[in-house]
Amino acid sequence: MMTDLSLETKSSLADEIAALGPWFHNLHLPDGTQTIPDHFLGDFPTFKWEQIRDHLPADLTGWTALDIGCNAGFYSFELARRGALVTGIDHDPHYLEQARWAARQFGLVDRVHFERMQVYDLVARAEQWDLVLFMGVLYHLRYPLLGLDIVARKVRRRMVFQTLTMPGEEVCEPPADLPIDERNVMLEPGWPKMAFIERRVAGDPTNWWAPNHAAVEAMLRSSGLAVLERPGHEIYVCEPAPPCEETAWIETELRIATGRPLPGGNGGAGGNGG
Repeated sequence: MMTDLSLETKSSLADEIAALGPWFHNLHLPDGTQTIPDHFLGDFPTFKWEQIRDHLPADLTGWTALDIGCNAGFYSFELARRGALVTGIDHDPHYLEQARWAARQFGLVDRVHFERMQVYDLVARAEQWDLVLFMGVLYHLRYPLLGLDIVARKVRRRMVFQTLTMPGEEVCEPPADLPIDERNVMLEPGWPKMAFIERRVAGDPTNWWAPNHAAVEAMLRSSGLAVLERPGHEIYVCEPAPPCEETAWIETELRIATGRPLPGGNGGAGGNGG
């Protein structure tokens, strides 16, 4: 039977959760309390974690991890429990306040720290992380391939990537060099493509892009990552790949786009118009 003291503690915790609302991550706190048990997606993001957890090392001791778009910190806490030292970043101070509060509830303050950052801010950080979680962010970026290029260069061992996608699993093999008058092949179902969302999806004006499956894999490869496996729908586990022949000019354009100095002096990037 619950004592008056435990009832009072439970009530106080519920008040704190309410004061920090609204929540998007349904966190299961140590006493069993949940932050948003009636989530419209179900027990989110627990069901997403269940798809990827067996595809990550059970012991992350000695690993560093980066959780991009960490929200209230669900994934950050799961990685910290496995022994990783975790950096969680988000642009929204509301979610970061929730995450820091939850870190205290879980007793993980010494293993997780949270920073207010955009994906693009990572270009100014010199460090890499052993494990990067880049989930549910790409389709919110106005400049998605720029964001992916920046993130890919922060991955030392593994990245877990997830994004909203267009329907379909088809993949066709594009030619190494497509003649300009044979562009009709781009209309085939498995050609890598992205749908641009000018207005809204699910009421959210920051839902900009929906790539198809073929485009996700192509973009990951183009950013220097190799897809190892797919633990679930729209989820990809990747690792850094050997440099490809286009790497040099991609790096030059990335430096210019992010305002970083070019090695050996000034440089430029351009293309042939048509």
